[in-house]
Amino acid sequence: MTEAAVAAPTSRRRGRGGDGARSGTPGQNPHLEVPFITRGIPTYDLLGEDSLVRIEATADRIMAEIGIEFREDPATVDLFRAAGGTVTNLTAESWNIRFEPGMIREILRSAPARFTQHARNPARSVEIGGDAVVFAPSYGSPFVMDLDRGRRYGTIEDFRNFIKLGQSSPWLHHSGGTICEPTDIPVNKRHLDMVLSHIRYSDRAFLGSITAPDRAEDSIEMCRILFGAEFVDRNCVIMGNFNTTSPLVLDGVTSRGIRAYAGAGQGSIHLPFLLGGAVSPLTIAGSVAQCLAESMVSCALTQLVRPGAPAILASFLSSMSLRSGSPTFGTPEPALGSLVMGQLARRLNMPLRCAGNFSTSKLPDAQAMQQSMMSMMSAVQCGANYVLHSAGFLDGLLSMSYEKFVLDTDLCGALHSYLNGVAVTEDTLGFEALAEKGPGEHLFGTAHTLRHYKTAYYDSALDDNQPWETWDEQGGIDAATRANARWKATLAAYEAPALDPGIDAALQDFVDRKKASATDAWY
Repeated sequence: MTEAAVAAPTSRRRGRGGDGARSGTPGQNPHLEVPFITRGIPTYDLLGEDSLVRIEATADRIMAEIGIEFREDPATVDLFRAAGGTVTNLTAESWNIRFEPGMIREILRSAPARFTQHARNPARSVEIGGDAVVFAPSYGSPFVMDLDRGRRYGTIEDFRNFIKLGQSSPWLHHSGGTICEPTDIPVNKRHLDMVLSHIRYSDRAFLGSITAPDRAEDSIEMCRILFGAEFVDRNCVIMGNFNTTSPLVLDGVTSRGIRAYAGAGQGSIHLPFLLGGAVSPLTIAGSVAQCLAESMVSCALTQLVRPGAPAILASFLSSMSLRSGSPTFGTPEPALGSLVMGQLARRLNMPLRCAGNFSTSKLPDAQAMQQSMMSMMSAVQCGANYVLHSAGFLDGLLSMSYEKFVLDTDLCGALHSYLNGVAVTEDTLGFEALAEKGPGEHLFGTAHTLRHYKTAYYDSALDDNQPWETWDEQGGIDAATRANARWKATLAAYEAPALDPGIDAALQDFVDRKKASATDAWY
């Protein structure tokens, strides 16, 4: 089956909840809807050459003098040994590998600077790298929450709801991966339902499973059913999001999963989750150097398996409350670290994933949005290409919030406009708007205003910009309550994108057979 046969043939946009649920009101901000953002503003270079060189040199020292520990995957150790790494046996199932300065950079030369991840709807395929920016939902929370039912464990129904909300928003470009953990399905089988749900309820690109090598293989095989084996072998259609075990460890589950995705020619994200003072140096420069070393080595594995396999350099920098030891998110220092990671990724000529709408708030409140804005703006300014955690992140990533999901997507819409930059033309300079009526006259009825009023400013679907008196007369509804009504209306209006019945049946058969072949495991 070819990609074109998988795509949803539509004469109108299906599966996006209708025009009203799509972006607030009919016709609201249509000029900003794109399959991915093409950056129209420059990145912000925080550090000078000397500082960048010192960070890179420290990363080289980490790799050369301390090394990276690999566990329970001798095949990966053999690949690095053959490439020139110095291997020391620690135990029967663990090895330390050290890399001479420059070795890992040389291996990474074959990694693409930019690549396409194909969606089953070709119009929704995304570009990752260069000046392209892709927003995806949050990832990995065991809990979900909303204003009606509070905090609870996530279920497959919640998982599917978040896919539907993402599909319904024009401000996200990617369906994401484990948006929340569906804890009502056995651990060893839930990946099948998650991948199938992404395919059924979204026509966008998505992430597959990484929690075990066989689950990674299952995710890729389901894509072969969806796209056709030949297409998958030649194109990136799925990615895995892999965490190193910081500090300075790659466990066998991770490295075998990386090899599975790379061997199939599929994409992978390589992410140290660094908590300053706990698993990385407390200082941001030190955390960035460690992050660079860990992510580079993890990315390099893909190129040893299959040169040219898509790989994304990544960082998840977080601070800590030194009074309690609790992680903190959306704070200024990690935001600065993201700016530096953007510079380092450009020097490596590799795509970057970092930051997102991070928050430790327990409610979709002012703290949540203030912290999210601090973190998300660092992703926008640093040049991040793939921004996971763009919607729904709450409670320090422990909870996915329905209300914050739609608040965050509205913010993502505003960032579409921000990233467009400022066009300077004879038309946009607006001389005629002033000249038409002259001094002392308002511009509401001028030709220039009438020509631009639909596209001049981002029109939020959730903000209340009425006078206080009108807002008060209408009940004084706050943003979280408006968001509660919005996600419910969006789900009520949702329509699934069309999927070939034969492909759907083949996928369901694969899931049923895989589930029947193993007993349930709940841990």
